[in-house]
Amino acid sequence: MRIIFAGTPEAAVPALLALMSSAHQVIAVVTRPPARSGRGRTLIQSPVAAAAEELNLPILTPTSASDPEFLAQLVALAPDAAAIVAYGALLPPAILTVPTHGWINLHFSLLPAWRGAAPVYAAIRYGDELTGATTFRLEAGLDTGPVFGTVIESIHPSDTAGALLDRIAVSGAQLLVHTLDGIDNNSLVPVPQPFDGVSHVGKVSVADAEIDWCVPAFAIERLIRALTPEPGAWTTFRGQRLGVGTAQVLDGSAPELRPGELQISKREVLVGSSSGVLRLGFVQPQGKNVMGAADWARGVRPREGEAFASVQEKIAMRNETIESNEINEAN
Repeated sequence: MRIIFAGTPEAAVPALLALMSSAHQVIAVVTRPPARSGRGRTLIQSPVAAAAEELNLPILTPTSASDPEFLAQLVALAPDAAAIVAYGALLPPAILTVPTHGWINLHFSLLPAWRGAAPVYAAIRYGDELTGATTFRLEAGLDTGPVFGTVIESIHPSDTAGALLDRIAVSGAQLLVHTLDGIDNNSLVPVPQPFDGVSHVGKVSVADAEIDWCVPAFAIERLIRALTPEPGAWTTFRGQRLGVGTAQVLDGSAPELRPGELQISKREVLVGSSSGVLRLGFVQPQGKNVMGAADWARGVRPREGEAFASVQEKIAMRNETIESNEINEAN
């Protein structure tokens, strides 16, 4: 079949490469426009665009999927089907009707679980033991279309979002090829998603990545892994942001520390939570490189009983400020 491929991040590249090695013909690639990145705010093309360029494939980078010119370009290409993997923008109904067999979406979860923008993050954060990828026909609803197939991936106790996504991207790429093969030879019929087990997860912001030390240690450890490598978990120490790259929940006997409280020794940094204690691995001070937690502590020399700022404490302080302002205004 003549295939249009749409995708943007690194996780979509294995699917593009798998299609290039298949019996199908990739006739064009659609990806998000170059974005500014780094301190110099340099325009950087997407990983999918870079891969397509090496493969000498035509590249379309519409600013908006609703652009009439983009619709005209797709119609002119006359695709049999379109494969979409983490493209990063919603497609309007007029676009969905262009390919003869529709748009086939590779989504990195076992639908209907974790519909939305960050399924791998959600699977790790909320303690799922299994996840995977799903191919389905795209429709107007958010990840609601009928399913062609799935592939299952176990979640390891040490998995970060990056490591897990790397595995799913590879296995999901093969699933996408098999799905298009089945559509081509009429051996696959999509099945509607069940109504039970539906869950959603939105895009994860930097604000969402702040650690709340007033939750159990196991939940904090999951959160850190779920946010690695992007956007990265962080906390606040003496008014400055501190990235937290790794942490380990202590088993057995551990000191009693209040949420966020630090205990420093020559070789380790311990921090309390609402239930349990964590040993910090790597951290990244604001404006500096990643370093071991013990090296960071030797530099800042935390005082006895000093603690990381708590999200709940910040909310309480914000509420007190609002109440104080309201009282002053009333007077």
